[in-house]
Amino acid sequence: MNVVVVESPAKAKTINKYLGSGFKVLASFGHVRDLPAKDGSVLPDQDFEMSWEVDSASAKRMKDIADAVKGSDGLFLATDPDREGEAISWHVLDLLKKKKVIGDKPVKRVVFNAITKKAVLDAMANPRDIDISLVDAYLARRALDYLVGFNLSPVLWRKLPGARSAGRVQSVALRLVCDRENEIERFVPEEYWNISALLKTPRGDEFEAKLVSADGKRVQSKGVKNGEHAGRLKALLEGAAYSVESVEAKPVKRNPGPPFTTSTLQQAASSNLGFSASRTMQVAQKLYEGVDIGGETVGLITYMRTDGVQMAPEAIDAARRAIGDQFGERYLPEKARFYSTKAKNAQEAHEAIRPTDFNRSPEKVRKFLDGDQLRLYELVWKRGIASQMASAEMERTTVEITAANGSDRAGLRAVGSVVRFDGFLAAYIDHRDDSDAGDDDEDGRLPEINARERLHKSKVNSSQHFTEPPPRYSEASLIKKMEELGIGRPSTYAATLKTLSDREYIVIEKRKLIPHSKGRLVTAFLENFFTKYVEYDFTADLEEKLDKISAGELNWKQVLREFWDAFFAQIEDTKELRVTNVLDALNEALAPLVFPKREDGSDPRICQVCGTGNLSLKLGKYGAFVGCSNYPECNYTRQLSSDGAEAEAASLNEPKALGRDPMTGEELTLRSGRFGPYIQRGDGKDAKRSSLPRGWKPEDIDHEKALALINLPRDVGQHPETSKMISAGLGRYGPFLLHDGTYANLESIEDVFSIGLNRAVTVLAEKQSKGAGRGRTAVAALKELGDHPSGGAMTVREGRYGPYVNWGKVNATLPKGKDPQSVTVEEALALLTERAGKAPAAKIKSTKATKAEAADAKPKKTATKAKSAAKPKAATKAKKTDT
Repeated sequence: MNVVVVESPAKAKTINKYLGSGFKVLASFGHVRDLPAKDGSVLPDQDFEMSWEVDSASAKRMKDIADAVKGSDGLFLATDPDREGEAISWHVLDLLKKKKVIGDKPVKRVVFNAITKKAVLDAMANPRDIDISLVDAYLARRALDYLVGFNLSPVLWRKLPGARSAGRVQSVALRLVCDRENEIERFVPEEYWNISALLKTPRGDEFEAKLVSADGKRVQSKGVKNGEHAGRLKALLEGAAYSVESVEAKPVKRNPGPPFTTSTLQQAASSNLGFSASRTMQVAQKLYEGVDIGGETVGLITYMRTDGVQMAPEAIDAARRAIGDQFGERYLPEKARFYSTKAKNAQEAHEAIRPTDFNRSPEKVRKFLDGDQLRLYELVWKRGIASQMASAEMERTTVEITAANGSDRAGLRAVGSVVRFDGFLAAYIDHRDDSDAGDDDEDGRLPEINARERLHKSKVNSSQHFTEPPPRYSEASLIKKMEELGIGRPSTYAATLKTLSDREYIVIEKRKLIPHSKGRLVTAFLENFFTKYVEYDFTADLEEKLDKISAGELNWKQVLREFWDAFFAQIEDTKELRVTNVLDALNEALAPLVFPKREDGSDPRICQVCGTGNLSLKLGKYGAFVGCSNYPECNYTRQLSSDGAEAEAASLNEPKALGRDPMTGEELTLRSGRFGPYIQRGDGKDAKRSSLPRGWKPEDIDHEKALALINLPRDVGQHPETSKMISAGLGRYGPFLLHDGTYANLESIEDVFSIGLNRAVTVLAEKQSKGAGRGRTAVAALKELGDHPSGGAMTVREGRYGPYVNWGKVNATLPKGKDPQSVTVEEALALLTERAGKAPAAKIKSTKATKAEAADAKPKKTATKAKSAAKPKAATKAKKTDT
């Protein structure tokens, strides 16, 4: 018997069926060991010696693998076909050698790009040794991320309180988002006018032509800068006679794009399907690992972490056969198409992302897939088959028109295009991301127009416009930009974006990435004091060196030495850096954010409350805010915000009187504090305060709303069964009902003020009917996942801190943004396994970063954050973070 080690238990089950009884397939559940989250895990002074740690869950799995190998004939390491997969195989083999169970048994590495019987059997027939160059590249990347995280993040914590962390790739991606925001803030709109004429042919057909020249000079796009100039040109056209100078119809071919890579799949799924990068990878992982198709588990797509754009010859042949069968011979080009990647530093050798079987059309598998799986599979199938189809044939028509008004002349142009043969467009049409979309004047079809014929003017249009700032990045456009610059690797993009969102460095609104004030502060700090390490070229150059390590062209420790010497010197230089130096630099770098312009034109850096103090950034326990230099005589403070809230807060420089509380006679005021606007009743230490709920704007607050908010919790009425009071209030975790020690969540803040006794009793009864648990009412399962391999049911539930996976007494919080209904058995097992292996709660209190934070240096957690601290660790443990 031979032992085969894969990463996923789902793959293990499928592959065991393919290989038969002579093999035993076991899963490693991703990485089996990692660098401990503590100082000394990487030792630069000892030639970058690395100390690895095996957690309890991984130790149990390694014991099972070791026991199986002990009685086996040989070992096949079949982890994923990328650098990370190579590293996992190396870790497994190293641990087995230390357990002394390998002996003289043959050990081979096998890789397959798809979970199909043919792909697996072919790989098993062609094994190789572990590629040490790929392992070296992994070790270099892991050491770099650790050294940056565990040395740069503490600098942030000391010099910029409230900052969470800094990471090697994360910080550069964040800089891209912040730089774009700076461009938007600095942008000055410019006026321009569009001039066009609606013309009619002798046959009565209307079309529009745009002004392109006047008085012998070319009129550039957006070249008419004011209304006076536009008026003169419009007057010329109003009294002009029009004739067709020339008509040119030119055939144009449009070729299909290559099959998907990781990044182009993420971009297309964002633009076409509205998927986040992380959601795309979750669904793709499932399609790769296999879906039950009529009683057989089959991988539907090839491996989804790749830079490659080429398909295997047999896949190209299959695609061409499918094109002939499903679209017809007219859609089949004479020769197969071959592609080469244009991405900077592309280095993957394996295939593009494609269907494992082109005959398995989306329609044939529809009933076996859920909605998201079907939509993503359809995208991959269409893009893959389109890549081998005939070109689309277009006809582009350009009409040049002369407008004559006395001795004055103007030129107009009309452009249109017609699809003569749709070609690959019959299978796949790419939806451009809205941030990349521009004006397209070639979509319209022109009527019959002949040279030298006269045209009749129907109307002259003159419209005023203003230039717009560059659009904020979406996930798709940021991924595209990172790939163009060579920053990070495709498989890291989703994790990088999730990290930025989880740490509240960016917020995502309407699919746009907006830097939070925290993120802008961190970026400004790094740009001022660690300039080199957030430069795009430096980061791309380092990625290129890592690629050369993987190709065996560079020594990995030499690359680390060169990096560490300069980086350590920069860290040492910051020890003498004073916080006042930091604040001065940030005040200048972030002036538009810290000191927004005032409507009255007064100096935005002078305190409007005392009139003499200078406003400046201040650093507190919970981060940065704006305060007055005359503190404590002047206690004006203002919260930093990137969503326009700073302008609202600025209007509250002085408390705004809202009237008095009729019960206490104390005055109600609307104020602005470092944590945002709030209501206050009375003055002094005993004054009662209440922050505005999410969604409430300061300008909408009147006496009635202020009174209702400050007097929470509100008595709803006595419960008919217990005669005890039911109250409604707003707490740390949102609006709630409280009765006899039992809490029940309310859907909105409005419910707190409007809910009546009957509805309150119903809500409490529904909560009570779900069962009791540990002093609070237990909740029903949102989703049943089946039994755990060790016995006992696994479920997804909604808790006080958000949705979580439950198995017996083990609860594992879902990653932020994860849809509870989309949780798979494999994801649940990974989260529970990681959670079960954690230290007791008392040991969670730590002054060091957690293990997941070592990869990108997330800062320390306090006991109150213990639950949230577990999330990124669980999420990153079971998934890849690099190719």
